Amino acid sequence: HKIETPVGIVTATLHENGEVSVANVPSYRKAKAVTVDVPGVGKITGDVAWGGNWFFLVSEHGRELALANVESLTDFTWRIRQAVNAQGFPEVDHVELFGPPQTPGAHSRNFVLCPGKAYDRSPCGTGTSAKLACLAADEKLAEGEPWIQESILGSRFTGTFRWLDRARGEVSPIISGSAHVNAESTLLLDERDPFCWGIR
Repeated sequence: HKIETPVGIVTATLHENGEVSVANVPSYRKAKAVTVDVPGVGKITGDVAWGGNWFFLVSEHGRELALANVESLTDFTWRIRQAVNAQGFPEVDHVELFGPPQTPGAHSRNFVLCPGKAYDRSPCGTGTSAKLACLAADEKLAEGEPWIQESILGSRFTGTFRWLDRARGEVSPIISGSAHVNAESTLLLDERDPFCWGIR
């Protein structure tokens, strides 16, 4: 299935076991080891990367990535985002923290701040794509090698990538995880609605 998104077309494949794999948009790292001065926190270093959204990815932060800490993690990452925006990267609207996994077989646990001070209950498909781009650029993950990303809730995605352009550091990520039908909807098209068939 091909799905049109605001940043390009992604392809979703449903497997017999109920899992879904999504081939995401091309992803890449824009800047490595960017250090920002975060008021009330100090200096924080991370990478700026694109995975369908703009991310600031931080591995060294001294915070425990536990569900009980969601409020403090939200405040912490919001401060980071404001600093990153003010200090050269206004496009960044997601902040992703990484830490040790808490389930067997996973490579990492994350906390993802989304726009509006929301957090992602999943391991974040675009965030995992951005992470894969950084791992590829640092030669820490080989093409086709799986990376298992755990969320703040313990849910997991498996990510792999293939190179699109090594010179530019551009990869094509594939993110796999479980999927469950949770709703059906009916679209009502009223010809009197000037935007019935979309914005043209």
